Amino acid sequence: MTLVQAPASTLPGRIEAGTSRGGTITFVNGGGRDPVPWAQLHEEARAGAAALQARGIGPGCHVSLLGPTTRALVTAVQATWLAGATAVVLPLPMRLGSVEEFVAQTRVRIRGADSALVVADGDLAAFIERRPDDPPLAILGDLMAGAGGATSGRYEPPVIDPNQLAVLQFTSGSTSDPKGVMLPHRVLLANLDGVAAAAELDPDEDVLVSWLPLYHDMGLIGLLTLSMISGTDLVLGAPQDFMAAPARWMQWMSDFRGTATAGPNFSYALAARALRRLDGLDLSRWRVALNGAEPVDATTFTDFVQAAGRHGFRPGAAFPAFGMAEVAIAGSFPPPMRGLVVDTVDRRVLETDRYAAPVPEDAPGGTALARLGRPIPGLEMRICDPQSGQVMAEREVGELEIRGTSVTTGYYRHPEATEALFHDGWLRSGDLAYLVEGELVICGRIKDLIIVGGRNVFPEDVERAVAGVDGVRPGNVIAFGVEGRKGREALVVVAETKATHGVDGVRAAVGTKVREAIGLPPEEIVLVTPGTLPKTSSGKLQRSLCRDRYLDAALSPV
Repeated sequence: MTLVQAPASTLPGRIEAGTSRGGTITFVNGGGRDPVPWAQLHEEARAGAAALQARGIGPGCHVSLLGPTTRALVTAVQATWLAGATAVVLPLPMRLGSVEEFVAQTRVRIRGADSALVVADGDLAAFIERRPDDPPLAILGDLMAGAGGATSGRYEPPVIDPNQLAVLQFTSGSTSDPKGVMLPHRVLLANLDGVAAAAELDPDEDVLVSWLPLYHDMGLIGLLTLSMISGTDLVLGAPQDFMAAPARWMQWMSDFRGTATAGPNFSYALAARALRRLDGLDLSRWRVALNGAEPVDATTFTDFVQAAGRHGFRPGAAFPAFGMAEVAIAGSFPPPMRGLVVDTVDRRVLETDRYAAPVPEDAPGGTALARLGRPIPGLEMRICDPQSGQVMAEREVGELEIRGTSVTTGYYRHPEATEALFHDGWLRSGDLAYLVEGELVICGRIKDLIIVGGRNVFPEDVERAVAGVDGVRPGNVIAFGVEGRKGREALVVVAETKATHGVDGVRAAVGTKVREAIGLPPEEIVLVTPGTLPKTSSGKLQRSLCRDRYLDAALSPV
């Protein structure tokens, strides 16, 4: 009789098991490559954990980590877990113009997380405006370089409760009081086990590739931690390297024979453009091209599949899924290699009756919405009326609710927000959605819904349509509702443009496109300069903040 040992219930135990598989993490930076066996990184992390323990860091402590994607940062993240502490990975500034906001938000998160220690990259430490009552600050490079020395002592594995927090993941946003999603070890591991099962992960065959930021759950948990606990090979780049040259992502997939990666919708648009200029790539092993973190545009995805096809890419490898920080990362996942599958429904019925009435793909007035698969193992999903809480039938649109093994325990020190997050033990997602044949379809966010003339207009429909207008920057369009004439809600569209001449023509084309898409004219169209639309640290457009700036006349029109 062969005894099968149960998986460890905490991250350190699972990381220890993962190192025995012999996998490697390869850090890529422009043209540079630094392959490091997981076992070696684990030894360096143990030394880092000893250095943290020498500073009094242990179970119950929260460590805030600030730095670009580097070997030192990854080692420090693992060292934090090995010491028994909670990792709080802080966002980096998205744009140079957001430095002041970055400084303010960094301070809010450090304080809001009750950080016992801040570990910051040397070049970023100056942005943390130190005050007398702040937690101690350690320079990332110095901490890792000195790990294992005489001052750090010997690493002593702590006793960790599976219900103890492993990650405190702040939700995206620019509010003065961001909410920290609490993810205990058991919750995080349950989700990653569900991801591995749904994606049919094979640590001996798969090679994961990522450039996603480590302060975002898809990058930190969905790719880095999954690879770390399973011993799967991982190729890790930095967001700034991808944004500077999107072709690098595709080159890494080819050079390292990558099988799985993930990115938001806009990244596949950039990749498609790069692929048309590249030759000699081999993308034949690629089996998971996950599209998540923002609404999926079927046209963008189709363009990517066509551009990648001449490099051996299989169309079935590209598909969208659903996830959110409050379930660690993954919520639903379609069968691998199924490709993009859409549900075409009558837009007018969807907007007026909140019912997804199926129509032929080429039907006038039809809108195609991505099917996002079934809940991953360990989770359940249902659709409820947002007001009454009544469970709704298939194809009826309501709020998505989730329960199961990988649901957050709530928001850190936000009891009122935590109470509002749950309904009869189910997590309220805030997403308008429906189920079809047990699969999830997302329509939009409840708070972003625009009600015009009795119709529920989804801003995503408007934004997708306007993105195709010549002169408008794709992925940089925001639609929202405001109080218009006679107290009725009206539609406003704000779009970035590089046009310096013929702006009136661009504005007219936007108006025409909106009327064609939803049958309603916008109340106002505001064209703004590139790089000025508000975005979260993970790159998502911020509709509510854009609306506030519009009402305050604080936008930057061309």
